Amino acid sequence: MIKNFHNKIINGDSLEELKKIPNGTFDLIFADPPYNLQLKNKLFRPDASKVDAVNDKWDKFKDFTSYDQFTYKWLKQCKRLLKKDGSIWVIGSYHNIFRVGKIIQDLGFWILNDVIWNKNNPMPNFRGTRFTNAHETLIWASKDKKSKYTFNYQSMKAFNDDLQMRSTWNLPICNGKERLKFKGVKVHSTQKPEALLHRIILASSNKKDFILDPFLGSGTSAVVSKKLGRLFFGIEKEKKYFESANKRIKNSYTIKDEYLDVIQNNKSRPRIPFGSLIELGVIKPGSEIYDQKKKFFAKVMVDGSIKHKDNAGSIHKVAAQILGAESCNGWTYWHYQAGKVLKPIDELRQRLKPQI
Repeated sequence: MIKNFHNKIINGDSLEELKKIPNGTFDLIFADPPYNLQLKNKLFRPDASKVDAVNDKWDKFKDFTSYDQFTYKWLKQCKRLLKKDGSIWVIGSYHNIFRVGKIIQDLGFWILNDVIWNKNNPMPNFRGTRFTNAHETLIWASKDKKSKYTFNYQSMKAFNDDLQMRSTWNLPICNGKERLKFKGVKVHSTQKPEALLHRIILASSNKKDFILDPFLGSGTSAVVSKKLGRLFFGIEKEKKYFESANKRIKNSYTIKDEYLDVIQNNKSRPRIPFGSLIELGVIKPGSEIYDQKKKFFAKVMVDGSIKHKDNAGSIHKVAAQILGAESCNGWTYWHYQAGKVLKPIDELRQRLKPQI
């Protein structure tokens, strides 16, 4: 049963463990796979101190062919495990993200965005032979072209001070108290910041959605999933990472359910024509509606059109004519008198939800 996987992590090899999970299990997948950095030599700072770079065995592959085969296998399983309207995020660097992107497309995923995580505090290029690597790339893709994937657009706009959120995100790397350490040494060399996962999970999933991380690492995705009221399942091959992640998840918390709601997207609301308000008696023919400052008014006609002076048409068309604009949302432009205050006619649609 799928419930057996809820809010659990396991110590094992993803290529094997993913095969044990039923088709169409997950709403969202976040994957932080090995980058295949191809580091051959030790890296030192100008003061001769050694840089704590990623040179772990799990990040090493014989050649590009073996890396591509590995990538194809786990991505193919992820495609199988996603629900039909699910989506996946994969993070990488210039070492691997282009190879990953090709395989994502070859498998029939539909790429929605590539997002740049611009690091506020990147590691400098100590040798001075290249530009400082100050970003990583995330690919966001739906299961296929027809998937009705989750995107909490209105929430992300509110999150970003009422501006559309762009595909460049400025966030610091994981450091300070958030960075897991054992005896002063980093537990995981590529631990991702919780802020990054918070944004991803908030944008592309809803409360109680089920999220998979096939390369759990230090457990950031599970911790943030738990905090945001999502279900999670993670797989981690390295025992020391698994144990640290397990402890970290147990010590994490969940935000109260009453604070987990997101703003409903306009596109997800039922489409209700203005005429329905008239035929169902919510607003009567001959009623007056006004702009927010009560500078302009229009009369409601029996067919759902409105008249302002010599202009007649839909609530949207007449509002646009008054403003001299190509288009206007009449639901928010026009207001009705409710006692001593004006309220947007958009509020009248709420009365129709049980009926439409």
